[in-house]
Parts: sequence; C-alpha cells; structure tokens
Amino acid sequence: MSLINWKLERIENVLPEEFYKLIDKNKKHIEKTFPVTLSHCLDLESAQKFIAFSSDKEKNKEGYHFYARNIETGDLIGYLCVKSIDNRISKCELGYFIDEDFQGKGIISGLVSQTLDFCFNELSMNKVFICTSQINLASQRIALKHNFQQEGILRDEFKDGDGILENVVYFGLLKLDYNSNERTIL
Repeated sequence: MSLINWKLERIENVLPEEFYKLIDKNKKHIEKTFPVTLSHCLDLESAQKFIAFSSDKEKNKEGYHFYARNIETGDLIGYLCVKSIDNRISKCELGYFIDEDFQGKGIISGLVSQTLDFCFNELSMNKVFICTSQINLASQRIALKHNFQQEGILRDEFKDGDGILENVVYFGLLKLDYNSNERTIL
C-alpha cells in the first residue's frame, strides 16, 4: 500500500467543477452504489445544483459533506456524506466512496475516523450507522475496522443504479462503544 498524502476538505472549499470531475471519472465505479448522487451530477450544471443543494442541507444541519483531496495534485479523490440525520434519537448515516485509482490506500478509513469524531463530538450523535450492499465487502471491512457492529440484513432495502433491489448490511456504532475504544484507527 503506497502512502497518499491527502487532507479533509469541507463543502465550502470544494468547487462544483472538481466534484463533477470526481463523479464523471468514477461513473462506472459508483453507478450501482451511489445512483442518486450520480443521477444528480450528470453534467457540470447539475453538479453545481447538487453542491448548492448540499450546501443548503449543511446550513440547515440536515447533512454534512467531507471530501478527500490529494495534496500533491489538488484533485478530489473521495467523498463522504453524513445523512439520514435523526435528531430525535440522535443517529445518522455515513455514505462514502473513493476514486477507483485510490482504493485500498486507507483514505476512506481516515475520512471515516475524522467524521466519526465530528458525528459523536460535534453533532452529539448517539449512533452512527452504515448501510452497504451485501456484495460490497470493502465497505463492510471499513465498518468493521471502525468497530461498527453488524446489526442485521435489510432485505430489498436499496435500489441500485440498474434499478435492482438489493439487500443491505446494516452496521451500527454507539457513542459508548466509540468512546471505549482507543481510537487508534487511521
């Protein structure tokens, strides 16, 4: 695994053009797992609307967006969103993807680590969950590496980019469990 120098960026530091470039470059890679984002970023104009919509969600505390930027090239190489926020019971969901060329380099793991700290300590969430396709073993490994517990399989819960209903594996991490770990993951 070669080391990639990257940094976390927030939405206010991301241009729609560079997000569109990330999406466009990875269309085949994310078409089944991120169909909604992909459908909202088919061209630069729609990507601009998506970033504006995401910025509004963040201002309204309805969602948060984190990006991995390659320090050497300045390119965006990963995306993580905090979504499905339910303040009534203090839980939220993480969704993420990495540029296909940067898989297996620990970048998403680092994004997840930093975002968990944000979710539990800044948003005061009690639970963070990840729902992943049953066949997305890399995403399941990320969840397990960060001490999420598999809580179940939700049948026909997600419609992929081809319109096929898929089972998802539901992973949850409670703040109590997060705080009891030494948080040495990066």
